[in-house]
Amino acid sequence: MKFDLLGLQGIAMDFLVLAVLLFIFVTGVAALFAIYMYLSDITQTGNTVRRNYPVIGRFRKLFETLGEFFRQYFFAMDREEMPFNRAQREWVYKSSAGVSNYAAFGSTLSLNQPGTYIFLNSPFPVLEENARSTSSLSFGEGFVPMPYTTDKIFHISAMSYGALSRPAVRALSQGAGKAGIWVNTGEGGVSSYHLESGADVIVQIGTAKYGVRNTEGDLSDEYLQELATLEQVRMFEIKLSQGAKPGKGGILPAVKVTAEIAAIRGIPVFEDSISPNGHPELHNTDDLLEMIEHIRQVTGKPVGFKAVLGQKAWLDELFSNILKRGIHSAPDFIALDSADGGTGAAPASLMDHMGLPLSSTLPYLIDRLQHHGLRQRIRVICSGKMVNPAQVAGALCLGADCVVSARGFMFALGCIQALKCNKNTCPTGITTHNTDLQGGLVVSDKAERVARYARQVHKELEIIAHSCGVEQPRQLKPHHAQVVNQQGQAVELSSLLAGYSTRQSDQQEV
Repeated sequence: MKFDLLGLQGIAMDFLVLAVLLFIFVTGVAALFAIYMYLSDITQTGNTVRRNYPVIGRFRKLFETLGEFFRQYFFAMDREEMPFNRAQREWVYKSSAGVSNYAAFGSTLSLNQPGTYIFLNSPFPVLEENARSTSSLSFGEGFVPMPYTTDKIFHISAMSYGALSRPAVRALSQGAGKAGIWVNTGEGGVSSYHLESGADVIVQIGTAKYGVRNTEGDLSDEYLQELATLEQVRMFEIKLSQGAKPGKGGILPAVKVTAEIAAIRGIPVFEDSISPNGHPELHNTDDLLEMIEHIRQVTGKPVGFKAVLGQKAWLDELFSNILKRGIHSAPDFIALDSADGGTGAAPASLMDHMGLPLSSTLPYLIDRLQHHGLRQRIRVICSGKMVNPAQVAGALCLGADCVVSARGFMFALGCIQALKCNKNTCPTGITTHNTDLQGGLVVSDKAERVARYARQVHKELEIIAHSCGVEQPRQLKPHHAQVVNQQGQAVELSSLLAGYSTRQSDQQEV
C-alpha cells in the first residue's frame, strides 16, 4: 500500500512538472506571438489603428466582425448609427481599400426613410460601349483670364491644415493628384503639403483671412497675387459660413496651433485660433460682390463664395444686384453647404439647430438662379453628408454641378468616427498633432485609398446614370429620380423645383 501511494505521488509530481513545463511553453509561445504581432502591427502601413495601438488594435476588427452578429439580436442595426451609420462607412472603407462592395440577399435600406433617393431606371439603359466620358465643366470661362476646367464631379471639401494633421493633408493632396480631383485648403491657408502633389487646389478665404492677411489681419493683395502665380491654385472661395457652425467662425484650440501652423496662418503660436463670426468688411450683398470682383481682378482666377442657407431673401437681392451691375460681376460659383455638415468643432446649439439642410436649400438655390437667368453663369457646388454615389447622384439630379465631401475622404483616410476631432487625441492620426498618433497614418498608403475612393464614386455615378438611360452623370435631371418626403412617400424631384417656383410666385402676387 505504501509503495502504491508513493507511485501515485510520483505520477502526480510528474503531471505537475509536465503542466508547469506546458504552461511555460504556452506562455513563451504566446509571448513570442505577441511580439510578432507587435512588430507586424507597427511596421505595416495599411491600418492606422493597429499601427498606433499594436496588438490591442486587432481587437477592434474582431469586435467589428462579431458586432455584425450581436447587433442582429441585441444592438442597433447597420443603418441606425449616427452621424454616419455603419453601412455608409463600410461602403467608403471597402471602396478605398479596393474591396468589392457588392451586397447579397437584398438591401437593408428602408425605402420609406425620409431623404432616400430612388432613381428611376430606364427600360433601355445605356450600354457600356455607348457610354460617354463625363463632360467637362468650366468655371469663369469668358469672365476671367485663367478659367478652370475639370471633368470630375466629386472633390475634396474644405479641411484646413491645423484641423487636420500634416500626414492627413499630404495624403489627401496626393490622393487628389492621383484621382485628378481638387482639394480645398479650408480657411487655414495654403501649405506646402497642399502643393507637393501637383493636385488642383481651391484656396478658401475665411473670415480671419488666414494665409492671405497682412499684419493688421486685413486681406493682402500681395499674398493673393503670390498664390495666383501658382498654376495649380485654380480658384478662390470666400467662406461666409459652413455646415457645422453657421454664423460662427473657425475654432482651432491652442494645442493645435503649432509653430508651423501659426506661421502659415499669420497668428501667435499656441494660442486659440478663433475666426470672427463673419467678414468685418461685408455688411450686405453689394459688399460681397465688391470683394468677389476685387479678388478676381487681383488674381485673374475664378472666385466664388461658400455659405449655408438659413434666411433666403438675400439671394434674390444678390441676384438682382448682379443683373444691375452686369453678369460679369457674378460669383463664378456658389458652394452651398448643408446644416448637417460638421467636421469641425462647434457649439452643439449651432451644430444641431442652425441653418437648413441641403435637401431644401439646393432646390431653392437652383430655382432662384433659373428665375434670374443666372444658372449658366454661376456654377453650383454642394456639400453636406454626401459620401456615397447615390447621394451625389441625387444632388446632380437636383441641379448641382459638382459635389464635395470632407467626412467621406476622412473615412477613406481611416477615420473610425471616434468623435475626437477637436481634442487632439484622434486615434487614427487624422485630426491630431500628436506625432506618435500621426505615425500610424502612412501617407503613401492612405493617398492610394483616397484616390480609389474618388474613382469608385465616379464609377458608380456612371452606373446610376447608365441605368437611368443617360450617357454620363452630368445628364441626370430631376425626372430621373424621386426622393422620400417626411410622410414616407416618394415624390418627383421635379415637383420640388416646381413647388419653389409656385410658392415664390404666390408670395410675389400677395
